[in-house]
Amino acid sequence: MARIIEKFLEKIRKDETEGTIVCPQCQKSLIKTDVVMNNYICTECGSYFRVRTKNRIRMVADSKSFEAWFEDMEISNPLDFPGYEEKLEEVKEKTGLHEGVTVGKAKIYGEPVCLFICDSRFLMGSMGHIVGEKIALAVERATKERLPVVGFCCSGGARMQEGIVSLMQMAKTSAALKKHSDAGLLYVPVLTDPTTGGVTASFAMLGDIILAEPGALIGFAGPRVIEQTIGQKLPKGFQRAEFLVEHGIIDGIVERDDLKKTLYHILQIHKEGDAKNRFADFTEKSSSHYEPKETIRERMYKSASKDAWQKVKTAREMGRPSTLTYIDYMFDEFTELHGDRAFRDDPAVVGGIALLDGQPVTVVGIQKGNDPKECALRNYGMASPEGYRKALRLMKQAEKFNRPVITLINTSGAYPGMEAEERGQGEAIARNLYEMAALTVPVLSIFIGEGGSGGALALAVANEVWMLENSTYSVLSPEGFASILWKDGKRAEEAAGVMCITADDLKRLGAIEKILPEFGGADSETVEAIAMTMKSEIRDFLTRYKGMDGDKAAQERYERFRKF
Repeated sequence: MARIIEKFLEKIRKDETEGTIVCPQCQKSLIKTDVVMNNYICTECGSYFRVRTKNRIRMVADSKSFEAWFEDMEISNPLDFPGYEEKLEEVKEKTGLHEGVTVGKAKIYGEPVCLFICDSRFLMGSMGHIVGEKIALAVERATKERLPVVGFCCSGGARMQEGIVSLMQMAKTSAALKKHSDAGLLYVPVLTDPTTGGVTASFAMLGDIILAEPGALIGFAGPRVIEQTIGQKLPKGFQRAEFLVEHGIIDGIVERDDLKKTLYHILQIHKEGDAKNRFADFTEKSSSHYEPKETIRERMYKSASKDAWQKVKTAREMGRPSTLTYIDYMFDEFTELHGDRAFRDDPAVVGGIALLDGQPVTVVGIQKGNDPKECALRNYGMASPEGYRKALRLMKQAEKFNRPVITLINTSGAYPGMEAEERGQGEAIARNLYEMAALTVPVLSIFIGEGGSGGALALAVANEVWMLENSTYSVLSPEGFASILWKDGKRAEEAAGVMCITADDLKRLGAIEKILPEFGGADSETVEAIAMTMKSEIRDFLTRYKGMDGDKAAQERYERFRKF
């Protein structure tokens, strides 16, 4: 009788509040239909509500395209934990879910994908053996059917009632994802609030591209665990999605309104078949060359030849177009990816996936800055270890998906500070040289400004190296060279003249393959002409390497450097 009365009272309370919902952040009472229409985002403060499984499917999958997999798995109590089975039955009845994760196949704007969605309503999305088994089975089936996997992660971590059995799910799901990755297939986890514990230390953090919703709590040890275990008070914003981008752990944050089209764009770039064949099918029809405007040509002819020191000063000019400027002119689309997955997102190194006439390529470059404020933000183009590690992560990702790599270089050298040394600057550069040497995709490096020492070489172990005509590339800065060799840094101009650091010098020495014109000097007036010429030459490069066996491309790169 008491149960019947309680259900009756609950219905009354529900009827009284049917049309409203309270935001857990700002505590404002909101019209429920408005919140639903706003993709479960608070219409007052903009904070995100947690989303139920069926609503998440509705938001990202095409209508009626979702096909559930492995729904009838038998639930057990592996540790015979008291009251656990009763608790599971209660949660199942309350949520209408079979377990804390739903897996299956769906379409996103027509693109087939394996989808899994964790639901916080089911024991806080904790990972029990059925959750792990469903994800592992789904990934295995996706590998067999050659489907990309998109996973919406939301969890409090391991399921305490299952103890060590829950812990084993971390290894099991990770192993399944490794096989999926080794098959050359895409995995994109989307981290939602909260993603913590064993889920964070397994399938949530193993994506090729890791996205998160704004403000999502993401961390291995949640705030309460940290505070109760070691008594450490956490700063505001700690472990939030924005914090993880800054610290290099995830690739980016996507607003819920943009999520479906962002996922579609990523799926398109990595489309099975296209990932292997777009590069092979890249043809001569794209190889038309850019013809500079008459005013640019006149300026080019009027420009006086510069000596080595003048070229050093020209290469260092703040007004020279930057990596991001050239990317904007040359490529149809550019999706920037962030972080080294370990420490930080170094702003001196930018990278991501771009489209050149529909051909996916990975672009990585040094971003020096075009004004004093940006130069300070980008550390004047001096990369830290985490910048080189981010670059290598993106290049290895390119290798997995058979994308050519293009690097744009403008740096006085790697950052020489104490922090960089503490974090292994030398090892990071060495690792890039080591891994780039064996990449099984073609690599092209272009110097667009200054190229200083190992900090530049770390992005220039390429099949071909090109330079803009006023760029420089040297073992050390002329100032450093003069200080070491002659004990007088004031002889920098003299040093520049004997170091053979100009594009002409390096072409004569066989250290580069091509010199690209600047039409009188790289600046805002000539940037389009330079970029279009560069784009045309890149098309030719891709055409020359189309269909080449990956091992042959790597061997050719090895032989290029072996001759020095």
